Amino acid sequence: MGISDQVVGFVVAGLPLRKVALSRCAGNVRPMRFTQEDDVFRAEVRDWLEANLTGPFADARGIGGSGREHEDHEVRLAWERRLGEAGWIGLAWPKEVGGRGASLVRQVIFAEEYARADAPARVNHMGEHLLGPTLIAFGTDAQKERFLPPILRGEELWCQGYSEPDAGSDLANVQTTAVRDGDTWIINGQKVWTSLAQWADWCFVVARTDREAPRHRGLSYLLCPMRQEGVEIRPIVQITGTSEFNEVFFDGARTAAANIVGELNGGWRVALATLAFERGVSTLAQQIGFERELDSVLTVARERGLTDDPIVRARLADAWIGLRLLRYNALRTMSDEGEPGPEASISKLAWATWHRALGRLAADVLGPSIELSEHESLRSLFLFTTADTIYGGSNQIQRNLLGERVLGLPKEPV
Repeated sequence: MGISDQVVGFVVAGLPLRKVALSRCAGNVRPMRFTQEDDVFRAEVRDWLEANLTGPFADARGIGGSGREHEDHEVRLAWERRLGEAGWIGLAWPKEVGGRGASLVRQVIFAEEYARADAPARVNHMGEHLLGPTLIAFGTDAQKERFLPPILRGEELWCQGYSEPDAGSDLANVQTTAVRDGDTWIINGQKVWTSLAQWADWCFVVARTDREAPRHRGLSYLLCPMRQEGVEIRPIVQITGTSEFNEVFFDGARTAAANIVGELNGGWRVALATLAFERGVSTLAQQIGFERELDSVLTVARERGLTDDPIVRARLADAWIGLRLLRYNALRTMSDEGEPGPEASISKLAWATWHRALGRLAADVLGPSIELSEHESLRSLFLFTTADTIYGGSNQIQRNLLGERVLGLPKEPV
């Protein structure tokens, strides 16, 4: 019996997955050790979730996530504020900026218990996991005082203004401009594939502030309010029939001159750091949804008797092992010290490829009746994940980054 059969045997039997020999797929990552204090913390998280996923949130378990961000947004926003009131937002942020300064172990514990409780998908991933760490690393004291507390309270939502029609994976080709006008910046241009812009209060925008400078050196990182004249949001209807993504048009939109993060024309470094946070630290939280999806695929496979099929069993095992490898890589990334580097592309390449494969597995488990199936979430999973290896930097771009900037291979000829 190989590792795949062993894993699926445990999964099908419903036995604790921790009993499987994780060392076979963990490489050199050391196993986490939980102290008695950590166990007390785990009980605190578990008890709080059980006590609060009641009343107005009794039916909120399992809602939201990729391809399903339209589900009960107002309920999930209220849940975000409930998390903020209890101090569960910004768990990893330093205490001096309002976070808990939680250890890596306790961040993992919270993610695990959140997944087990099937709590709602979060609505401010962009704020907590992308902008927050970026401001902590590069922001001024005034910026931290203004923008971090509303994120911690679950009161202000954020979106990311990176991609453009001619600047997707090639972010340095950004054409959106920002021109200084006294105490404000005036922003003009178009962003596309802007996730959750229709609900966002603010956007962190990469804009060109020096047209004469080389591509990477003329960009700045600006924080722009979304609810103003000069900002138009057009939802993009996806193949799923929903609209997580949007086009955003800036036509004379304004933001305060003080809302520039990092140095003028130094936005490239800040933007890459944000991407590294997205592809490293926040991957651990992202896996909460992935685990739910894998559990759903497994449940349907059991219901249809497909777990006796050796090919399906092997694919289920590969999915389970792959998800654990994503977790170990996220833990390794989180434990690294210093500013995130190009190695963070490993996370994007790994999770996008894994998630797309899970979508295809879901489609094969549902079979030819997928369009008529009552399992709408799995149908949506298949449709949505076809884009995973494209958005946020395509697999080809990630491999180029790793080859050139990590392995030191020759650059592609211009």
